[in-house]
Amino acid sequence: MTGTETARRRAIVVGAGIVGVCSASYLQRAGYNVELIDPAEPGSEDQCSYGNAGGICPGSCVPIGMPGMLNKVPEWLLDPEGPLFVRLGYLPQAMPWILRLLSAGRRSRVPAIADAMRALHQGTYDAYAPLLKEAGCEDLLARRGQLFVHESANAVSPSDFGLTLRRERGVAIEFLDEDEIRQLEPALAHRFKSAVFLPEQGQCKNPGRLVASLAGAFVRNGGTLLRERVTGFETGPEGIAAVTTESGRREAGTVVLSAGAWSKALAKSLGYRVPMEAERGYHVQVTGADVGLRTQTIWSERKFVASPMEGGLRFAGTIELAGLGRPPNDRRADILLAMGREMVRDLEVGEVTRWMGNRPGMPDSLPVLGRAARHRNLIFAFGHGHTGLIAGAVTGRLVAEIAEGQAPSIDLTPYRLERF
Repeated sequence: MTGTETARRRAIVVGAGIVGVCSASYLQRAGYNVELIDPAEPGSEDQCSYGNAGGICPGSCVPIGMPGMLNKVPEWLLDPEGPLFVRLGYLPQAMPWILRLLSAGRRSRVPAIADAMRALHQGTYDAYAPLLKEAGCEDLLARRGQLFVHESANAVSPSDFGLTLRRERGVAIEFLDEDEIRQLEPALAHRFKSAVFLPEQGQCKNPGRLVASLAGAFVRNGGTLLRERVTGFETGPEGIAAVTTESGRREAGTVVLSAGAWSKALAKSLGYRVPMEAERGYHVQVTGADVGLRTQTIWSERKFVASPMEGGLRFAGTIELAGLGRPPNDRRADILLAMGREMVRDLEVGEVTRWMGNRPGMPDSLPVLGRAARHRNLIFAFGHGHTGLIAGAVTGRLVAEIAEGQAPSIDLTPYRLERF
C-alpha cells in the first residue's frame, strides 16, 4: 500500500471501556492497524464498564425518561434514598440536563426513542458472539432472562406504558404471580406478589473480566494498547491529524471517540457541545454470597437491581448527579446494601466491596454515534449511559462499518449529535 493508503488503514480508539474495546476489535477485524488509548487498565475498577449490573438485554427499549416522571422528580430529589439524587451545590449545573430528560420523557417522544433503543440492542448476542469466541470467554454470557418484581399483586397491568413499548417492539413478556415467583426464584423475599419476566434477556457474570478478555484478544491479534491519557487533538484539512497524549502525539487515520463520561470535554475541545451528564452509579458486592439467585432481578418500585456475579451477589442502581471528580458518597452504596437485605432471603453479609463509576448519560437515553459533522475522520461512539454493556459490541460493529464507508446495519439518524 502507499503511504496514504497505510494512513487510512490506521485507527486510534480513545477509551478502552466496553464500547472502545469492541470498536477496536471490530476495526481490527476489518483490517485496521489499531491503537487503543486509555489511562486505565481495561476491565479495571477505574472504568465504568467494570461496575454495572451486567445486563446484556436485546429487549432493552424503555428509556430513563418516561411520562409521569415530572411528578416524581421533586420527591426523588428530596429523598436521600431515592433513585435520583443531586448534590445540592451541583443542582444549578444539573438542571439543564434534568429538563432535557423530562422533555425526552414526553409521551409524544418516547416511542421513537424506544424504536432506536431496540434497533441498537436487538443484535447484541450476534455482535458479541465472534468477539467472545475469539477471546475464549463465552462462559461469561448467560441467557437466563430478566425479572421485574413488584410488591403488590395488582401492580402490573398489561396496558402499562413500558410493557406496551416492549410488546409493540417484539419483546417476549411473561406475567408471574406470587407462587410462580417462588418457583422461579425462591431466594427472593416473600414481599413480592407479582412480576414480569423477560425470557430473552441475558447477563454477563463479570463485566470487568469481559472487557479485560476482549482487550487481551485485541492485543494478541496485533493491536496496540497505550496506558496514557488523551489531552487533545491536532486538526488539519482532512480532519483530525493527530491525537495528543501526555507523552506526545499519535498520527491519526480514523479516530474513534469512546471515552465515556470524559468524551464531553474532549468533544468540546473540537467545538462540539454535548448535553451529557456523568450519572454516578454505585454498587455493593457481597463477596461469596450464594443465596441461589439465578436471574438478574429488578425491584421495580425502588429502581434497584440484584445480580448474581462470578464473585458474589451484586446490588446496583440509582443515579447521583454531582459532576466528575468528586469522591464517592459511601451512603449511596450503603443504601443499596440495606435494600439488598430486604430483597433477598438468607443473605449473610460478610466481606463487602463498594464501587462508584461515572455513566456517560445522555438525556434521551440514546448514545452519540456516527461521523462528526466537521471532522470527517472522527467517529463518535459514546454516551450509552445505562446500556453500554448491551450496546458495546453492536456499536463496535457499526463503528467499523462507518469507517469502511459501508451502509450501516441500522439507521444512525436517531443517534446523531445534531439531534440536539
